[in-house]
Amino acid sequence: MLGRVYCGIFRLVQGGTRSLLGVFEEDATAISNYMNQLYQAMHRIYDAQNELSAATHLTSKLLKEYEKQRFPLGGDDEVMSSTLQQFSKVIDELSSCHAVLSTQLADAMMFPITQFKERDLKEILTLKEVFQIASNDHDAAINRYSRLSKKRENDKVKYEVTEDVYTSRKKQHQTMMHYFCALNTLQYKKKIALLEPLLGYMQAQISFFKMGSENLNEQLEEFLANIGTSVQNVRREMDSDIETMQQTIEDLEVASDPLYVPDPDPTKFPVNRNLTRKAGYLNARNKTGLVSSTWDRQFYFTQGGNLMSQARGDVAGGLAMDIDNCSVMAVDCEDRRYCFQITSFDGKKSSILQAESKKDHEEWICTINNISKQIYLSENPEETAARVNQSALEAVTPSPSFQQRHESLRPAAGQSRPPTARTSSSGSLGSESTNLAALSLDSLVAPDTPIQFDIISPVCEDQPGQAKAFGQGGRRTNPFGESGGIIKSETEGKTDVQHSYFRTTSQQTVKSDDHPDVVYETMRQILAARAIHNIFRMTESHLLVTCDCLKLIDPQTQVTRLTFPLPCVVLYATHQENKRLFGFVLRTSSGRSESNLSSVCYIFESNNEGEKICDSVGLAKQIALHAELDRRASEKQKEIERVKEKQQKELNKQKQIEKDLEEQSRLIAASSRPNQASSEGQFVVLSSSQSEESDLGEGGKKRESEA
Repeated sequence: MLGRVYCGIFRLVQGGTRSLLGVFEEDATAISNYMNQLYQAMHRIYDAQNELSAATHLTSKLLKEYEKQRFPLGGDDEVMSSTLQQFSKVIDELSSCHAVLSTQLADAMMFPITQFKERDLKEILTLKEVFQIASNDHDAAINRYSRLSKKRENDKVKYEVTEDVYTSRKKQHQTMMHYFCALNTLQYKKKIALLEPLLGYMQAQISFFKMGSENLNEQLEEFLANIGTSVQNVRREMDSDIETMQQTIEDLEVASDPLYVPDPDPTKFPVNRNLTRKAGYLNARNKTGLVSSTWDRQFYFTQGGNLMSQARGDVAGGLAMDIDNCSVMAVDCEDRRYCFQITSFDGKKSSILQAESKKDHEEWICTINNISKQIYLSENPEETAARVNQSALEAVTPSPSFQQRHESLRPAAGQSRPPTARTSSSGSLGSESTNLAALSLDSLVAPDTPIQFDIISPVCEDQPGQAKAFGQGGRRTNPFGESGGIIKSETEGKTDVQHSYFRTTSQQTVKSDDHPDVVYETMRQILAARAIHNIFRMTESHLLVTCDCLKLIDPQTQVTRLTFPLPCVVLYATHQENKRLFGFVLRTSSGRSESNLSSVCYIFESNNEGEKICDSVGLAKQIALHAELDRRASEKQKEIERVKEKQQKELNKQKQIEKDLEEQSRLIAASSRPNQASSEGQFVVLSSSQSEESDLGEGGKKRESEA
C-alpha cells in the first residue's frame, strides 16, 4: 500500500497534478471533524459520570446528616433515621462504584481519543504546512533556473541557481515522503482511534455492572421491597388525609361565609365578655411627629398578664405592654372606628389600637379588663370572669328602690348646707322633696349617655422633669384613700377657697338639673362603671372657688386647665357615704340659640370633705348675688343722678333764654322812644331767631308754671 501510494504520488507530482493528494487531504479533514464531534460526545459522558459520582457521594453524605437536623415539625423519627442511614450506606457503595467507573472511563476511553486528536491530527496539519512551504520554494528555484541566459552564461550564477534547485528539490522530496507517509498511516490510526475508546467504555461499564450486581444482593432487594410497601402505605394515608381536608374545607367555607364580612351582625355573633385570652390582628397607632401618625397592622395576642405583638415575618412575638392593673377604654382617634386605648398601671405608657369590627372591639376591651383584674390566675378563669361581670352588671342596673334609698339621705344633705347655699342652687335640696317620688331614673340621667372617665388625660400630664402627683408610685393607686389639707386666702375682697390635690373623676350628660338625686345617681353609675372597667387613675388638680367661676389649676405649673362659670352651676351635692366625693351640674347652651340648654354633671374627689366645698360654692354664689345687687343699686343711683343733672341743665338753659329776652325788650324800648310821635303806621320787625327764642321762653314759662 505504502509503495503504491508513493509511486502514485510521485507520478502525480511529476506529472503536475495533485488530484490524488487532494483526495487524501479531504479525507483527513473529514476524519478530523468527525473525531472532534466524537471526542465532545465522549467527554460529555465522562463529565456526566464525574458529576454523577460527586452527586451520589453528596446524597450519601446528606442522608447521613439527617439525624442531626432539627426540623420544627419533624420530631424525632427513629424509623425514618435508621432507614435513611441504611440508604446512605448503599448509596455510598454506589458512589464508590461510580468513582471507579469514572477512573476507568478516563483511562480506557478518553485517553486514546485524546491522543489521536492532539497528536496524530495535529501532525498531519503540521506536515501539510511544511510540504506547502517546500513546494513553494521548489517552484521559485525552478523559475529562476528557467530564466538563465543562453547567450551570456555566467558560471557563478549558474552554479548558484543549480545548487538552489538541488536543495529545494531535495527538501521537497523529503517533506513529501513524510507527509505522504503520515496520510497513509492516518487510515490505520483512524480505525484504532474509533475502536479503542469504545472498547474501553464498554469494559468500564461491564466492570461497573459487575460491582453493582455484587452489591445488590438478596438482602438489599428485600429491604427495597419493604420500603416500597411503606411508600405505598404513606401515599394511601396521604390521599385519605387530602380527602378529609377537602371535605373540611368545604364545610368551613359554608359555615364561615358570614365571617368574611368585616363587621358581622352582633345579633348572630354575640360578644363574649368572659374571655381571658384573645388573639387577632389590630392596627396600632404610631406617632411620627407632633401631629402626624401612622397605623401598622400587627398580630396581637395575650399571654398571661402581657399583651404580645408579632409583626409579619417574625418567628415569635414580643412584649407590647404589661396589662396587669391597666386601664382600657374606647376612644375616638383620627376619625377611625373601633379604637380603644390601653394605659399602664403607672400611666407612663399608653397605646391606641383599632379593631376590625365592633365585636372584636368589645371583646378586646372585655378581655384586657378581665386580665387587668388578674382573673386569669384563678382555676377557672371564664367562670370567674362571668361571675365578676354579672356582679358589675347588677351594680350598674338601676334598682326599683332607688328613690326610697335616697329619701332618707336628703335631710342630711339639707342640714349640712346653709340656707343661702340652697337658695343659690335653685332650692334643689329642700323644696322639691314632695315631687321626688314621681320622678323616674330616665328623667334624671339621659339613657345611653356616654361617661367621660377623665376630663383631662392623665398621660398628658406626666411631662418630663415634673414631679409625680401624690399617690402615683409603683403600685396601683386607690383614689378613695388619700388625705390632705385645705388652703384658704382672701384676695382684693373676694373669698377664694383652694383645695389641694383635687382629682378629676368623670362627667355625664343629665336630663334634669332640679333635684339633688341627679348628682347621687350620676355618682352611682360612674363608680359602678369604674369598677367594671378597672379605671382608677385620675388627674390631680387644685380647685379654686371664686365669686365668678370654678377653676381647675395644674398643681405644678399653676396653669388653669378648666373654668366653670359660677352662674352656670345650678346644683351641687356631696356623696352621703364617701364625704370626699361631690358633684355639681353645669347648665350650658349646646348651640347658638340660648334656648337650647343642656346639663352636664361633673363628679370629683377631693382630699377634703365635700360639704366644705359645697359651703364654699354656696358662699361664693351668695357673695356674687350680693355683688350683683350692689351693682344694680349703684347703676340705678347713677341713672337718677344723670336724670337730675340733665334737668338742671335744661333749667339753666331756660333761665339764660329769659335773660336774653329781657335784654332784647329793653333794647327795643330804648330805640322806640325818640321817634314816638312819628311811629304811627310803622312796625317793629323781629328776626326769626328772636321769635323762636321768644316762643321757647313762653314754653319754658308754661312748663315751670305746670311744674
